[in-house]
Amino acid sequence: MQQTVIKNGQVLLGEHFEQVDVLVQNGKISAIGQNLTAPQTIDASGMVVSPGLIDAHVHYREPGQTRKEDLVSGTMAAAHGGYTTVCAMANVQPVPNTPKSIQQMCQANADKGCVRVLQYAPVTKDLTSETLNDFAGMKKAGAFALSNDGQGIQKASTMYAACKRAVKADMMIAVHAQDNSLFDHGVINQGPTARQLSLAGIPALSESTQVARDLLIAQQTGVHYHVCHISTKETVALIRQAKTSGINVSCEVTPHHLLLTEDDIKQDDTNYKMNPPLRSKADQEALLLGILDHTIDIIATDHAPHTIQDKAGGLKQAAFGITGSETAFATLYTQLVCTKKMSLVQLLLLLSTRVADTLGLSDTGKILPGKRADLAIFDLHFEEQLSDSKYCSKANNTPFTGQKVSARTILTMVNGNVVYQAETKQNNQR
Repeated sequence: MQQTVIKNGQVLLGEHFEQVDVLVQNGKISAIGQNLTAPQTIDASGMVVSPGLIDAHVHYREPGQTRKEDLVSGTMAAAHGGYTTVCAMANVQPVPNTPKSIQQMCQANADKGCVRVLQYAPVTKDLTSETLNDFAGMKKAGAFALSNDGQGIQKASTMYAACKRAVKADMMIAVHAQDNSLFDHGVINQGPTARQLSLAGIPALSESTQVARDLLIAQQTGVHYHVCHISTKETVALIRQAKTSGINVSCEVTPHHLLLTEDDIKQDDTNYKMNPPLRSKADQEALLLGILDHTIDIIATDHAPHTIQDKAGGLKQAAFGITGSETAFATLYTQLVCTKKMSLVQLLLLLSTRVADTLGLSDTGKILPGKRADLAIFDLHFEEQLSDSKYCSKANNTPFTGQKVSARTILTMVNGNVVYQAETKQNNQR
């Protein structure tokens, strides 16, 4: 019977911190209190103990593109960032269009991942067709939700049929809202930076018009409609109104859309190329307000690793996407909490408890007896410069490298097992 106690840390219990001991036994939190003992002790003095972070949106590139990332490197990157559960998108090669292929991916997730990996299933065959997949069969095979992420569902009739089938299967649809006829081969946001760099712009309408369409479909069908990586003030306003109307909608925002804008693109730097693109300062302000008034439910990284070759060729040619697992908490804490734009409790809830609530994960996301022992310990008194030499991911395509941050992950525990521990002058575990 494996027993470990975490002592002397400030533990997030619900929506407040308390200095208590957390006893872990057989993969679960067994007790919370004072003066608890166990054969193994983790000293969290001066640290914050949080529910393990949960990422609703990652890309692990396995199978088919493991030169970019694989389940081992991707989940190690997640653990390095304090994440204990991640949700992997289905835009791999080949696309898992059948229950059998979903079952194989779920098995690989369990066998190779050092954190818990939940698997999205594709809505339509190969992500781009209008042929719906077998939702019920894929759910039985292990898929937890549906998404064509990387592609917008172009025909309203396809989206309507998918939502009706998703309701029957009791599955959430997570959408990449993108009208291709408006996107029109854009590279960065349609605005002054695109004009200055002579690049094709991506209009905000390419996102918000599809969200508006889908919200009406969600209202008609009752589906749980989740919008991935929202980026525009118009989308925030649409979702805010939809929630007041009782539509079953949730949404996520990425750290990069909260912390960066198109104004940060000073030159032809492909680490600033992502989809949706970095938007205007007004969009960024609307996203932060949406976080604070609960219009936006969660923060998700959209961790999208690429090789150096993938990101070569300038903004016109490079692949969309940046990594996020290893930089998310540290950058958000430094730029939002340290500047008093939000509290530490608010940030941790957006990265853990509220994600579990949004995704319907009842066994994790809170530090309570009986829950999975999925925990993260953070040092908020450690300043460092983000360096690609310290990343666990195979990729380093992020604009945050080189930035100074004021926090780091000390330890990540998944189901009672320590899967990441920072090197320290004095080991915290004995």
